[in-house]
Formats: sequence, structure tokens, C-alpha cells
Amino acid sequence: MGAVGSTSPPAWSDVPHGRRVELPGRGTTFVREVAGPPGAPTVVLLHGLLATAALNWSGCYAPLGAHFRVLAPDHRGHGRGLRTRARFRLADCADDVVALADALGVSTFVAVGYSMGGPIAQLLWHRHPDRIQGLVLCATGRDFRGHPRQRVAFDALGVAGVAARLTPPLVWRVGERFAAPRAGGSERARWQWSEFRRNDPVKMIEAAQTLGRFTSRDWIGRVDVPATVVVTGHDRLVPPERQRKLAAAIPGATVREIDGDHAVVVWEPHRFAPVLLDACLDVTRRVPTTVSTC
Repeated sequence: MGAVGSTSPPAWSDVPHGRRVELPGRGTTFVREVAGPPGAPTVVLLHGLLATAALNWSGCYAPLGAHFRVLAPDHRGHGRGLRTRARFRLADCADDVVALADALGVSTFVAVGYSMGGPIAQLLWHRHPDRIQGLVLCATGRDFRGHPRQRVAFDALGVAGVAARLTPPLVWRVGERFAAPRAGGSERARWQWSEFRRNDPVKMIEAAQTLGRFTSRDWIGRVDVPATVVVTGHDRLVPPERQRKLAAAIPGATVREIDGDHAVVVWEPHRFAPVLLDACLDVTRRVPTTVSTC
């Protein structure tokens, strides 16, 4: 493992410092950490598409850190995460997380995924079941192409991917057009925009394309660890009914609901964090005592 310095978060936020970690044979990634109480179980926070660990989970670190060791990596192509010429794959993101856990000496953990982080968490259980103590799946589903409008949108990403390779700044202009009106001009909003700009625009398109192809329908019913699904009740990107179908497909899964849209974790973290904490506590309470929580 090799740490290459750390970064300073904004003074007003609860975002912890981060550091670079070398993953043997894979590259260098970036993780934010909260030590948590001695002997506490570990939760690994997996952010969504277009986000970073800081942007997605700001406001959640302090509440979770009172009960858990918290690790929050930037996925490959996102933020300060691993950079590679290989095409973006969700399975590689899942394997990156296990490599990070190995580098940090973490044997088992609860995988907490938001939006795109949900499929990554599901793949972690599917590919590395011995490492996963539980799942917390937020604003996510078994797949992302159910509605005809969504199928058209994902199909259009092939053209967008070519455009991004030719003119990456175009991606930022489009993002700014849609994000800026909601962000406003506050210091926090400027920081959020700067985090978004750390993403590789080509990898964002590739990530969206592979997300559109993801499905866990054939195997999600075999999940054998405690799971909680956090449903965002006014979500137009991942409709609540699809999130509830995910919960119904996982044996013994519980559900927590929040009155918010798909971006509630970013724009209203003070409302989302207590729900997330409750979900994580629910899952860890149901982890068999014979399973190590180191």
C-alpha cells in the first residue's frame, strides 16, 4: 500500500481527508476514511454516477463515523479515482473495492451503494461473497432500462460517447447547464461543482452505458446476507417501484424510505444521513455473530 499525501476538505463540511492508495496490479485509487470506534464494523460507501465520494456522501461521514469505520473510495474515472485506458466496467469497480480492502487490511465489510453504487455493491456480493457482511442499497435497482424513455436515453449514450471523446468540454457545458441553476452561487455549490469537474467525461459516458446494460435479476434472489433498501420516494431516475422490486427480490431485505428525489443525498444530506445511519445499523444488527466485523 502506498499513500501519496492527503487532501483538505472545505472547512465547513464533515468530509474527511483523503489519501491515495496503490492497488497492486491495478493502479492508484483515492479513499476518504473515518476511523470510527475501536473494533467497529466497516462500511464501504460506493458513490453514484457523476459523483465522487466527497460529493455523494458529504453530511454522512460524521453520523456514520460515530458507529462504524468508514471507507469511501472514488470509483475509477471519477474524482481522484483510478485512471486507466481500459473501458469502464462495473465489475472492475467491485474488484477495485476488494483490492482496496486488502490494501487496508479489511477482511469483511458492509457495502453501501447509492444509485450506480448499488450495482457495484450487488456485484461485490456476487463476485466476492466471502467479503460481504451486508448490503445497504440506496436509490437503485436490479437494472436501469425498464422504462421506454430510459431505454432511449441509454441507447443515445453511444452517440454521446463519441462526442465526449472528440470534445470533452462539451460534457461539462451540458452538465453546467443542468446543474448550475439548482446549485446556486454559494461556497458549498461552487465546491460541489469543482468536485463534479474532477470526473473524466469519457469515463462518465462509458459508465452510463455499462449501467444501462446491468442486470442482477438472475441472481439477486440468492443474496444470503442482511440487506436494507433505502427508497427515494420521489425519484424520477430510478422509480420508487423499481427500488421496491429490488427489496422484494432479496430474501429478508428491509426497507427504509425517505421523502426525496434521486439527488436528496447531495442537496439535503441532513435529511438523508439519519436514514442511512438507521439502515446501516439495521444491517449490522442482523449480521450473524459468528462473522468477523473487523
